[in-house]
Amino acid sequence: MSKVLDVREAVGLVRDGSTLLIGGSGAGHAVPQRFIDELAAVFTAEGRPRDLTTVRVVGIGDFADRGFSQLGLPGLMRRTIGSNIGNEPRLGALVEANQLEAYSFPQGVLSQLTREIAAGRPGLVTQVGLGTYVDPRQTGGKQNACTTEDLVEVVTLRGREWLLYHAFPIDVAVIRGTTADEDGNLTMEGEAVQGEMLAMAMAAHNSGGIVIAQVRQLATRGSLRPREVKVPAALVDHVYVDPDQWQTYITQDSPYYAGAQRRPVRPEPPLPLDVRKIIARRSLLEFPPGAICNLGFGISQLIGRVAWEEGIIDQLVLTVEQGIFGGVPVAGNEGGAGFNYQAMIDQPSMFDFYDGGGLGIASLSFAEVDADGNVNVHAFEGRVRGPGGFPNISARTGRINFVGTLTAGGLELAIDDGVRVVREGRLRKFVRRVREVSFNGHLARERGQQVRYITDRAVFALADDGLVLTEVAPGIGLERDVLGQMEFRPRIAQPLLTMDRRLYATGPMGLATDFRATP
Repeated sequence: MSKVLDVREAVGLVRDGSTLLIGGSGAGHAVPQRFIDELAAVFTAEGRPRDLTTVRVVGIGDFADRGFSQLGLPGLMRRTIGSNIGNEPRLGALVEANQLEAYSFPQGVLSQLTREIAAGRPGLVTQVGLGTYVDPRQTGGKQNACTTEDLVEVVTLRGREWLLYHAFPIDVAVIRGTTADEDGNLTMEGEAVQGEMLAMAMAAHNSGGIVIAQVRQLATRGSLRPREVKVPAALVDHVYVDPDQWQTYITQDSPYYAGAQRRPVRPEPPLPLDVRKIIARRSLLEFPPGAICNLGFGISQLIGRVAWEEGIIDQLVLTVEQGIFGGVPVAGNEGGAGFNYQAMIDQPSMFDFYDGGGLGIASLSFAEVDADGNVNVHAFEGRVRGPGGFPNISARTGRINFVGTLTAGGLELAIDDGVRVVREGRLRKFVRRVREVSFNGHLARERGQQVRYITDRAVFALADDGLVLTEVAPGIGLERDVLGQMEFRPRIAQPLLTMDRRLYATGPMGLATDFRATP
């Protein structure tokens, strides 16, 4: 019996009240988008299926109308679980209006939880999330008032506290590959990420559910190389074909993203010298040669490009949580992809590496910082969002740079041989107390982590007594431009250093020479 069916038939297999797990990442990476299109169309026309619990490991959307934004339809969902709803604004609006239950768990937790579900274990036991918003003694990951059930609990094992994230059965898993043969064997040779497609398929199969796969093309039985098969046919119940499947929402088909070719190194115009580049440069100064690194979303994504401009990209091992090891991460709305990488591994394995302390250094964004060194990256500006992989990356990494501007909302700076504030931002980001905790400064001190908070005009470090101001940019007034724009007064290091003037150079900073001189 053929496993190939029409996408509308595939959607028809989802029953009211089902738990639906959809694969892929962010801006269309390995996302079964055709299924999402059809699910939204069927529900709009027929009002079914209803009351779903939807699950995705990474927020799926283009920050506008595609992806899970399309599923922001009243009645379609009873509950949704994910790591970031920020790129799914229409769904986020329903959550803010208390029209469905919503949970935000760390990206790595959800990625690894698929394996725990597959293995029939009670859930994921980890210290990721302890002392942060997802700890049940804070919010337990609940994103609105109508969400009341506890899906996380504190447990004690061998004298230490851990979090247990509850497992739950999967009724339908929708995964994506590039090619399927007539039996349903699935390969992913054209994808920008691999995600956790195998673990998802196992989780649904072992829950007594069904597995549906979207592919770009079909192959004859027995024609696929067995070592290239990522999900075996025995785990795939149904396949539908989308011949117009794009690699991401933006890119139709890049051999560089797929790892089929290496992108030539060609001279490129440097990034414009703006505030974001200065902050990225200052963060890069903390990176030692040979370090295995992670670059977060936003400003940190520019670090790869800056390292490319400085000629040191081959002396760092940059990683992306979706599974890209080495090479150059892609910035902007295609974050999650990469090119010229050493390897593409499955996402749960990447988070195993992060959770175990494998990273040498990470650069991550912040929205708020308080006097204790706590960071909020997931709940600000009155919108529900989520932290993505931030809690995993920051939990055990020995050196962390949190990057962002000192203020926000209309901030305008002039840059020459330093920084001058033309118009101050309306919003203060260094606050007495963060709205919610994404990173716990107290636990970081206990773990011995080296933490920097790098802004457009000042650098702070995490010390035993909280934040200490260590550097100020040339041209900046200490009281007026730094301390006067904070809701608390940090300790000031003696001596207070001036930020490296090379940060404001129009050409390269000369980091290649620095790296050669480093033992």
